[in-house]
Amino acid sequence: MKHLPNLLTLSNLFCGCIAIAFILNSQPFLSSFNGQEYWVVGTEQAYWGSIFIAIAAVCDLLDGFTARALKVFSPIGKDLDSLADIVSFGVAPSMILFKMLWAAYMSDSNALDAPMLVMAPAFLLACFAALRLAKFNITSETQKSYFIGMPTPAVGLFVASFPLLNWYNPFHIGSYLQNQWIIYLIIALLCWFMVSRIRFIKMIPAKWSLGKAWPQITIVILSLIAIPVIKIAAIPFAFLLYIILSFVNRPSEA
Repeated sequence: MKHLPNLLTLSNLFCGCIAIAFILNSQPFLSSFNGQEYWVVGTEQAYWGSIFIAIAAVCDLLDGFTARALKVFSPIGKDLDSLADIVSFGVAPSMILFKMLWAAYMSDSNALDAPMLVMAPAFLLACFAALRLAKFNITSETQKSYFIGMPTPAVGLFVASFPLLNWYNPFHIGSYLQNQWIIYLIIALLCWFMVSRIRFIKMIPAKWSLGKAWPQITIVILSLIAIPVIKIAAIPFAFLLYIILSFVNRPSEA
């Protein structure tokens, strides 16, 4: 049982790697059958990439929960968790943004190819996620009831919702995400959020009381209400709600 938290962490990493594999195959590509070439559309692969990032987030949540329940803590587990998070919530979401930037530039009727330089900013997300996790590893003991900077799983899940928004296109959000300048703005904001000094609430509060846990309860209830109303758009709605309530509540160590 003492190895269960690390097994869950490795499951997080495994799902992140599968997500990357799906996302890498999410662009249209030429195939051939019986000597005839045809286009294969890879939108569904990006969809499954998002699903596996979500599964990785569940594993990430469970590894911490089981470690606390079993009272199993080790430096290896802490570092392994950060390494897994970089892949699942840094590299995999960066690949999504890379593919989205490529699609945005290729949607131009005059486009023949998109240069690597214009898509490279997508990988800033992975770099800032690594920096965020490194800073957290040396300051985690002082962050009992809040995070300094946005946690990488929140960023990863938010970006993972983009292929789903493209797939279902609620309120034409998916159409807006096909604009490269909007994608660049999102990348810049997310990178800044991760390394900022802003205090973000933890979804699992240190103390379970209405006075302390009302932001988390509010996020969960409103997000559940939003699901049947706005469907997949409930994911960015919950993300924005998380940011707003973190500013409003201004969590402290007390």
